[in-house]
Amino acid sequence: MLKSPMNYIGGKYKLLSQILPLFPSDIHTFVDLFAGGLDIAINIHSDYIICNDINHYLIGMYVEMQHMNIDALLRRIHFTINEFALSKTNREGYIALRNRFNAEHDNIDLFLLICYGFNHQLRFNNNGEFNNPFGINRSSYNEKIENNLIAWHPYLQQMHFVATDFRNIDLQNLGPRDFVYADPPYLISCGSYNDGKRGFEGWREQDDLDLFTLLDQLDDRGVRFALSNVIEHKGTINTHLNDWRRRYHTHFLNANYANSSYQYIDKTANTKEVLITNY
Repeated sequence: MLKSPMNYIGGKYKLLSQILPLFPSDIHTFVDLFAGGLDIAINIHSDYIICNDINHYLIGMYVEMQHMNIDALLRRIHFTINEFALSKTNREGYIALRNRFNAEHDNIDLFLLICYGFNHQLRFNNNGEFNNPFGINRSSYNEKIENNLIAWHPYLQQMHFVATDFRNIDLQNLGPRDFVYADPPYLISCGSYNDGKRGFEGWREQDDLDLFTLLDQLDDRGVRFALSNVIEHKGTINTHLNDWRRRYHTHFLNANYANSSYQYIDKTANTKEVLITNY
């Protein structure tokens, strides 16, 4: 299984061995409504792959990487690392690169900011400026990330990228041979990507309800779907999700975040992560 070089918060790499066997094996068009770091999409076998994320900065970065050959991409990455003397300890170089990105919005600069930023977070303020602090003595672009990037890059070529709210995607042409996967922000385990303080709207109860409605509409048309989510976390239950799931199939996952590099899930809490399918 391929690992994204993104180290994306909420990424599903550690759960791939549980999730992928539950997916259909005969997929014509695959739609990832909340693509994130692409851990799911790069491991899907499908004739046509659509990856959407509301974060247009992220999608813009993927599109630029898609149109670069891997040698040119690696040269550009290493040139920028040398240009700013980026390292685990050079905060000044990181800040200088961050300032350049906020002035010029270069997509490869963004990738390196994610690599060297605190917990690899993709954070923006309300003015659209990248504002993640430096990940001192922890975050960097390293050999492991580069190897993942090299293995990951060819799979970008088969993807079609969209940057919009999930409610705006045109899914009218999908049919029984197609498959939609949704891994939205989790309402009851608020992370840095869905708290409404990162330059994008936070995830609220109405967003959950709108997503459930969309998935119900797909089911009515015979389109297969799977939804990743959390039913219970730190003693809190997502009651709307718990009620809605009963008309479908619920697969409980063994989610172990003990080695995660982020703190948005309490590692001692009883977290019930699930995959809900309509097939």
